[in-house]
Amino acid sequence: MSEMNQTIKNRLVLGTAQIGMQYGIANKTGQPDSINAETIIREAWNGGIQEFDTAQAYGESEKVLGNAFDNLNIKHSAKVITKFSPNLNHDDENEMRNSILTSLNNLGIDKLHGILLHKEEYLNYWHEGLGDTLIGFRSEGLVEHLGVSVSNPEFAKMALEEEDITIIQVPSNILDRRFERAGIFNKAEEKKKTIYIRSIFLQGLLLLNPDKLSESIQFTHNVLKKFNMLADQCGISKQQLAIGFVIEAYPAAKIVFGAETSQQVKSNLSILESTDILTDDIVDEARNLFNDVGDNILNPALWPK
Repeated sequence: MSEMNQTIKNRLVLGTAQIGMQYGIANKTGQPDSINAETIIREAWNGGIQEFDTAQAYGESEKVLGNAFDNLNIKHSAKVITKFSPNLNHDDENEMRNSILTSLNNLGIDKLHGILLHKEEYLNYWHEGLGDTLIGFRSEGLVEHLGVSVSNPEFAKMALEEEDITIIQVPSNILDRRFERAGIFNKAEEKKKTIYIRSIFLQGLLLLNPDKLSESIQFTHNVLKKFNMLADQCGISKQQLAIGFVIEAYPAAKIVFGAETSQQVKSNLSILESTDILTDDIVDEARNLFNDVGDNILNPALWPK
């Protein structure tokens, strides 16, 4: 493996919502059992991925990770970022501390690499005691980095202004460049904060066949057709186009991707074996082609249930 490829793989983070619950519009296999979940984690670890993204709200994800870490003997090496349950009382320091201790126990580790607010709205309470509480947890040695998962560029801007927030997780992909246009990636690099990109496949939508969509998501047909045509024109797979875009367009960001099977992990890692994922020309063409995608497509919360 070339040094460049290893550097790219060091930017990859395994998202684990899929191993804790059924997740994603393209999920056809459901939640993997414990054996398959461990195989997914082993495949990721052996492929060079050392960071894992989870959340207290992701069903059994933390416990599944903890069991796998123990069985694979990597609990002292793996880096885990989890998110507070959005249902916690964020005014109650003891309740929040206990939730971190529960996560550490579930994961079988001594310290979190990161803890994130799961709802961006809680940033509004950062200067009303919440920030001090989280900084206290960091001082106690429970966590290394503090952060927030956001959906709106305005909240990302708020997070960037807080000195003690060092991790910001955002949704971005070849269709969704709201955070790029808001200058979030450039400003984060200037402030030496780390952006973690989630939803690189737009919850699996980008991997669907545009000619076999269910009635409820037919409104995505035209943009998916253009995405497929660009991949065909470039002679690459849809996965390579989706992964390659975020890797090349946002070179300082970490990339979170999920998987329901170990084969999906292997497939995503194999894309990185080539020295150049995408050329600058393809990245520029993608930017022009998907410059005005509507929020009804970019925001899964707006999709029909």
